[in-house]
Amino acid sequence: MLYMVIERFKEGAAPEIYRRFREKGRMMPEGLEYISSWIDLDFKTCWQLMQTEDFALFDQWIANWRDLIDFQIVPVRTSAKAVQLVNAKRRPGIAEHV
Repeated sequence: MLYMVIERFKEGAAPEIYRRFREKGRMMPEGLEYISSWIDLDFKTCWQLMQTEDFALFDQWIANWRDLIDFQIVPVRTSAKAVQLVNAKRRPGIAEHV
């Protein structure tokens, strides 16, 4: 399953976050897969796309960072999968708007 992880950096924490990352890496448990990430221009928010079949692995990973970052985890699906699901449930007479 895919998850969008929204990380909100605590005030002034960006230098320490990057220092820890440089020294220790992502510190993710086996079974939690990093796919990609994006960071805002002010170094306050990071969006990460991750994948796992075991949601509990997030607890282990977050424990390594919660002193510096507040987390929100949102289950997501690809747009292609959304189209597939919508088209499979589509009823006759309903126009496609995806």
